[in-house]
Amino acid sequence: MGETELFLTIITFNLFFVMFIVAVMIYIRKYKQRKMEYLGEIQLKNEIHQKELLATQLEIQQATMQQIGRELHDNIGQKLTLASLYTQQLLYENKVAGEIERIDQVSQIINQSLQDLRSLSKNLTDDNTNQKEIVTLIQEEVDNANILKKCKISFEHNFKYLDLDFVHKNVLLRITQEFIQNSFKHSQCENILITLNTNEENLWEFKITDDGIGFDIDNILSNGIGLTNMKNRAEIIGAAFNLESHENRGTSIEIKLKKQP
Repeated sequence: MGETELFLTIITFNLFFVMFIVAVMIYIRKYKQRKMEYLGEIQLKNEIHQKELLATQLEIQQATMQQIGRELHDNIGQKLTLASLYTQQLLYENKVAGEIERIDQVSQIINQSLQDLRSLSKNLTDDNTNQKEIVTLIQEEVDNANILKKCKISFEHNFKYLDLDFVHKNVLLRITQEFIQNSFKHSQCENILITLNTNEENLWEFKITDDGIGFDIDNILSNGIGLTNMKNRAEIIGAAFNLESHENRGTSIEIKLKKQP
């Protein structure tokens, strides 16, 4: 074999080797691309599954509450009504002053319990979350929490009406309840501010802030069920969740849901 043939053989071998390396690199690149696409599809399917699971859980929760409401009205409500009638009869038949006063107190307790039960039953069976607007639902939670006088809770919003479906209203309502309960238990706060606004970019922006003692975010996120639940609820509906807390400067969560293009 002459020098020319040897030189051509070396060049040919090098060309084949380079082509082989290029082919391997292309294969690896395509393999990684297909793997990323596959993982993306798996993630998308998981997200869809989580949303469907949440919707199913909410439907089951709604049906369960309605069933409980009917049972309260039909069973316990009837028994309390019967007990009220008995105490009214005792009041009519008993003429002893001391006994009349005690029976009257029992009657008032039963009647108040019956009234509370009817109100609770109505809220459960009438699907309170579906029928009321989100502003009304949050304001009711604020009013109920302010009765306890543990701290002052304020609610502000920049719209008159915001059309939200049951899932979104339920998520915002449950996060509101969770944050208020956590603040009452742990933050030693004096004030809580809740804001719900809408703008051109976001369907809604929801923020809750307290002026409590704050906490270590890394430790709480790894061990705190309440905050984890809030984060998961926000992510399931595709909302961005942000938590901030600073020692002696309070805690805040901000949740934003972008408008669909």
